[in-house]
Amino acid sequence: MYRQVLDPLAGSLLWSALCASLPLLTMFVLLGVFRVRAQIAAVAALALALALAVLVWDMPVSQALSGAAEGGFYGLFPVLWILVNALWIYRLTEITGWFAVLRRSFRSVSTDQRVQGILIAFCFGALIEALAGFGAPVAITAVMLVAVGIAPLKAATVALVANTAPVAFGSMAVPLTTLAGVTGLPLDELGAMAGRQTPLIAVLIPLVLVFLLDGRRGVRESWPVAVVAGLAFGLAQFVSANYISVEVTDIIPGVVALAAVLGFLRVWQPVQSVQSVQPVQPVQPVQPVSGDESVREEPLPEEPAAGGALMAFAPYLIIVALFALTQFGPVKEWLGVHGLVRFTWPGLDVETATGQPAGAMTFKLEHLKAAGTILLVAGLLTTALYRIGPGRAAKAYGATLHQLRWTFVTVTSVLALAWVMNLSGQTVTLGTALARTGTAFALFSPVVGWLGVAVTGSDTSSNSLFGVLQVTAAHRTGLDPVLLAAANSTGGVLGKMLSPQNLAVAAASIGMAGSESVIFRKVLGWSLGMLAVFAVLVYLQSTPVLGWMTV
Repeated sequence: MYRQVLDPLAGSLLWSALCASLPLLTMFVLLGVFRVRAQIAAVAALALALALAVLVWDMPVSQALSGAAEGGFYGLFPVLWILVNALWIYRLTEITGWFAVLRRSFRSVSTDQRVQGILIAFCFGALIEALAGFGAPVAITAVMLVAVGIAPLKAATVALVANTAPVAFGSMAVPLTTLAGVTGLPLDELGAMAGRQTPLIAVLIPLVLVFLLDGRRGVRESWPVAVVAGLAFGLAQFVSANYISVEVTDIIPGVVALAAVLGFLRVWQPVQSVQSVQPVQPVQPVQPVSGDESVREEPLPEEPAAGGALMAFAPYLIIVALFALTQFGPVKEWLGVHGLVRFTWPGLDVETATGQPAGAMTFKLEHLKAAGTILLVAGLLTTALYRIGPGRAAKAYGATLHQLRWTFVTVTSVLALAWVMNLSGQTVTLGTALARTGTAFALFSPVVGWLGVAVTGSDTSSNSLFGVLQVTAAHRTGLDPVLLAAANSTGGVLGKMLSPQNLAVAAASIGMAGSESVIFRKVLGWSLGMLAVFAVLVYLQSTPVLGWMTV
C-alpha cells in the first residue's frame, strides 16, 4: 500500500510544491518556448513525473507504471474515442460533398467570418458542450470553422477559446454534480454560485473571438453582434443556473444565444464584411506551420446534385437528438445500469494523505453511454442517410485513425502524466501549497481549478481532485466553502484551452497534428489574462465589495 505524502522533499511543502511543478513547467516550456512537438513534450513530462513519483514521493515503481497505464487508457477511452468518431462523421460529410452544402448554408446567414465564428464556435459549440463535452465541441466546431473558409490555425484557436463559458455546466452539469458529490455541498447552491461567475466570462468571449478573427477592426465593426451573443448567453445562463435547473444551464443559453444572434442579423449586418478565405480540407495531415495561411489546399468534392441545408445539417441534428435521448428518464436510467462498468484498476493500492482510498483507483468504463459511442451511432446513421457503402465508410474510418496517429501518443501521454501526478500526490502538493496563503486563498482558488484542468483537460477531473481541498481551505481560513468550491470549477474552465490534451484535439481536428505549440502560444495569453481578471473577481466576492453576489 502506498500513502501519499504532501511534503516529501526535506519535509518542506514549498520545496515539494516547486518540485511537483516541474513536469508541468517542462511541458509548457517545451511547447511554448522551444516549439517542440506536443507528443515529444508530453512524453518528456511523463518521464519526469514518473521519476519524481518514484524518487521523491517514494511511490513503488509498479504502482507508478500502473497509474500511468490507467491514465493512458482513459486517454483512449473516452477522450480519443470521442475525437475519432467526431472526425469520422466530419469526413463522411466531406467525402460526400454535404459539407460544401453546409458551408453554403452558413454563408447564407452571413458571409462575414466574424459572425460565423460566433454562430459556430460560441453558440453551436455551447450546445455540443451541454450534451457531450470531453473535447467534442472543439473537435466539431474547429472543422466546421475550417469548412466555412476560416484559416485552420485561426479556427482551432477560436474553437478553444470559445469552449470556456459553457464548460462548468457541460455534459448536463457533470462537473458540478461531481463537485457536489465529493464535497457534500448542495448542488443547487454550487450551480447558483457558478451561475453568478461564468456569465461574466460569457459576455466577454464573443468579443475575444471577433478580435482573434479580425483584430481591433473586428471588434470595432462587429461588436454589436458580439455583445448580443454574450449578453443573451450570460443572462440565460444566470437565470437557468439560479432559477430553473443546473442540468440544463448550457442548453437554454445555447439556444437563446443562437436565436438572439439569428434574429439580430435580420436587422443588422456589419458594414464591412470580412470574407473567409478559400475553404481547405482538414482531412489529410499537413505539416505544422507558423502562420494561418500557409496550408496545403485539397480539391473540394462536388456538391450533391440534390438536397438542401437540412440534409447537410442532418449529422449534427442526429448528434444533438441522440445526446438528448440519453438524458430522457427511462433511457438515462437504463444506460446508468447497463452502460457503466466500475472496477478497481489492477496494481494500484493508494491512500491519500488523510488515509482515504484514492478515487483514481476506481475506473469507470461508460461503454454504452460514452459520448464517443453515441457519436459512433450517429456516424452509422449518417452512413445510412447519405447511402455510403460499408467499404467506403470503413476506409474513411481508417483514414481518420491514420490522421490521428500522433494525437494518440500526445493524449495518452498527457492523461498518463495527470494520473501519475494525481496518484503520487504531486498535484495535491501543489494545491495544498496554494491553500496555505490564508484569506488570500480566495485569490488563488480559481488558480487551483485552472491548474487541475490544465493538467487533466477536464473540469470534472479537476473538481474531483481539488473539490475537498477547496472546502477544507475555506473552513481553515473562514471563507465561504460554496464560493471557493464553485471557483474551482469556474476558474478551471479557463485552463481548458491550453490543456495539452485539448490542444492535441484541436490540432488533429484541423488536420495539423504537430502544430500544438503554435496554438498554445496563441491561447496562452488569453487564458492567463482572463484567469487574472477572474481571480480578482472571486477575491472581491469573498469581501464586502462583491459579497452581495454570493449565494
